[in-house]
Amino acid sequence: MTMSSFDRMWESLRLVGRDPKTRGYRRFAWTREDHTLREWFAGECAARGMEVVVDRAGNQWGWWGDPDATPGVVIGSHLDSVADGGAFDGPLGVVSSFAAVDAVQRQGFRPRVAIGVANFADEEGGRFGIACAGSRLLTGALDPRRAAALRDADGVTMAGAWRAAGLEPNTMGPDPEALRRVTAYVELHVEQGLALALGPDGEPDLIDPARAVAIGTEIWPHGRWEIDLFGEANHAGTTRLEDRLDAMLQFAAVVASARMHAREAGCLATVGKVVARPNAVNAIAEHVTCWLDARGADADAVRGLVDAIRAEVEQDEGSVNELSWTPATPFDVALRERIGAVLPDAPLLATGAGHDAGILANAGVPTAMLFVRNPTGVSHSPAEWAEPQDCDRGVAALAAVVRELAG
Repeated sequence: MTMSSFDRMWESLRLVGRDPKTRGYRRFAWTREDHTLREWFAGECAARGMEVVVDRAGNQWGWWGDPDATPGVVIGSHLDSVADGGAFDGPLGVVSSFAAVDAVQRQGFRPRVAIGVANFADEEGGRFGIACAGSRLLTGALDPRRAAALRDADGVTMAGAWRAAGLEPNTMGPDPEALRRVTAYVELHVEQGLALALGPDGEPDLIDPARAVAIGTEIWPHGRWEIDLFGEANHAGTTRLEDRLDAMLQFAAVVASARMHAREAGCLATVGKVVARPNAVNAIAEHVTCWLDARGADADAVRGLVDAIRAEVEQDEGSVNELSWTPATPFDVALRERIGAVLPDAPLLATGAGHDAGILANAGVPTAMLFVRNPTGVSHSPAEWAEPQDCDRGVAALAAVVRELAG
């Protein structure tokens, strides 16, 4: 049987950045793995006669047609991952976008405007800690001086990582010219919960093809905060308990407090990353840095739980520094209605996960999202999944949207 273009592309990405032990992926921005992925993207564009443009934020755009003559419709997503992430978060959208271009070309479609496929850089923030860094830089939501100075776990700055990747960090910054080429952006993404795997009655329903693809309505407000906690280094075997100033105890309190305040506020809060110093088994921690992720349907409730945690941390002379904040992001209603007319059976779905689509929407770009069913309900994990037939339905839905918006 002839391999489809989707299957061929999916197979070509399968081993890039994959850990054979965990079966998860480590595709961090501006690394060797990322370079391989960016070369793959450029190669897929070249195979379709699409011109590749890299904007001032490091994002890649592949264009079918001239977007300076006829600003166009863009589809796409990202190729990077969180540490030990799944295969579908990001790459599903990019691969589906190329497959959708193939589908409309096979159908003899002649677009009246340019069509673009985008690969946004550093969406996950897995290396430098800022989610959607590429789209934030592009739109001006992230100051380029701040971005250039960000450091990874090895002390490498983003500016240094850009140089190592062959880019010039002095050019890093907003790119209004790139944005002017985009009349609409539609991002396809794997669903990151169980909403589409459950039927209207709340029971598992993985058969109904009408629930394989959903149309996004909004992204919840969400943010990230860096928390620094301070103690006093000392010997684990000779320091009495009553004489200790242990930063790890403060860290434990922050984790418990985040869970408590989130439950009370009806939000979500997660402390998923921590660095302890001196980080020795037989030493009391003098400094702990941890990162808080908080999000929910109500922005005031999210802000309130962070303020409560900040007050507790500052009582112990620690600090809480906001790294990023994205307000509630409704997607363009007119665009959603046009897509809904093409996909009349698709359910509507709000999401708590952040996406480049949200950053572009907040910058004034008409934006929409499609979600492909995930039967596991798990994401940012090797267990993340989408059935092959649902991936095909996602490609078909995206191709139909392209024909509607670019025809």
